[in-house]
Amino acid sequence: MEVVLEQNSPTLASLKVTLTKDDYQPKIDKTIKDYSKKVNLKGFRPGKVPSHVIQRMYGKSILVDEVNNLLSTAVSSYIRENKLQVVGDPVPNREKAAEVNWDSPSELEFIYDLGVATDFEINFSELPAVKRYTINVDDTELSKTIENLRERFAENIHPEVSEEGDMIFGELKQESSEFTTRTAIPTKQVKGDALAKFIGVKKGDEVVFDIQNTFADEAAIAHVTGKKKEDVATLSGDYTLVVEDVTRSAASELNQDLFDKVLGPGQVENEEQFNEKLLEIIKGNYERETEALLRRDIENALLDSIAIELPGDFLKDWLERTNEGKFTREQIEEQFEDFKKSLKLSLIKNKVADKESVKVEYPEILEFTRNMVKGQFGIYGDDDNMKETIDRVAQGYLADKERDNYTQVFNQVFDNKVMEIIRSQVSTDEQTIEVSEFEKLAKGEEVAA
Repeated sequence: MEVVLEQNSPTLASLKVTLTKDDYQPKIDKTIKDYSKKVNLKGFRPGKVPSHVIQRMYGKSILVDEVNNLLSTAVSSYIRENKLQVVGDPVPNREKAAEVNWDSPSELEFIYDLGVATDFEINFSELPAVKRYTINVDDTELSKTIENLRERFAENIHPEVSEEGDMIFGELKQESSEFTTRTAIPTKQVKGDALAKFIGVKKGDEVVFDIQNTFADEAAIAHVTGKKKEDVATLSGDYTLVVEDVTRSAASELNQDLFDKVLGPGQVENEEQFNEKLLEIIKGNYERETEALLRRDIENALLDSIAIELPGDFLKDWLERTNEGKFTREQIEEQFEDFKKSLKLSLIKNKVADKESVKVEYPEILEFTRNMVKGQFGIYGDDDNMKETIDRVAQGYLADKERDNYTQVFNQVFDNKVMEIIRSQVSTDEQTIEVSEFEKLAKGEEVAA
């Protein structure tokens, strides 16, 4: 077997693979022998079918299969061993393949077209310093977080008299149409000029209102009456609500019950410890956000500083072919710049990973998934009972083969490990900013110096 690389341009190449009979015939002979032992043919004892019969019946298809296997191995091995920066997939030259005489083969020649990225070096010392931000988390931010948590864990109370924002329950009726239903009226959905009717009411009171002039929109009318949205236009006139209950969402008290709900049972014992723990969590959350911003800026610095040429037309053709029916050529053209950036970053990170021998183990994948689950459910604490539940959810998530979650998490952990290496070698310009300034930066807005 002979594999020869021909560089046609900085970003295009071709591999010529030449196979002699000595390369493929031994594999064919072995496969035919295996077939003769397994194939059941009328007129022959099981396992005793002569090789020449197998050759006559299946020889050509066996030849094609074995040659294709040899070609696949030869091309991938050559690319790997010679560390070619191949992008996209090798494309068989159809004209050359059409010349092959499968009926009387001897020496077989195949050509594969390759798209390659130009070679590049990574010199982190030459990268400009990247700004790294520390966010000033003050008491105002702590107070805002506590208020949000109190609202999140709010409890329902039943006051005697209603106020704006309450939910009023009761029987809704209209005698003229013999309509009646039990309902709940959210005062937040009542128009301003009609709101006074629903304020200051108590159990047993009757509230009379015009169904079309009271609520913010048709969806609210549908909710209150139980009718379909498309039918509410047919409703008209005064309706009467006989009040049976008033429900109000009251912010949770700042007590041990709230501490346990937020952090897990027994994590803190008083308000001071709660505030300290919460402040630590807030700072940790902002630390992750600043690291995400730093990561984005480092990636942009890498793209700006490292020149890599890619075979544009080759890649567009490959994308169109591999995504046939999913994306049009116009859509590929529109998104191609983003694709190129992503591909260049992958090439850079893969070179770093190869140099540093980066590997990912299952415990790392599970831990990443655990933290992801905790974040999704807003879990701050990590007591033993909760840990068992989180582990079960995380393992179930990774076992979902239909969505290929394991591969996605593997790639994320791999990417994080590579970025940690890059992060440790890139110089940074440390700056402290306020929360409001950071929010602007995260949105890509300019911040005054």
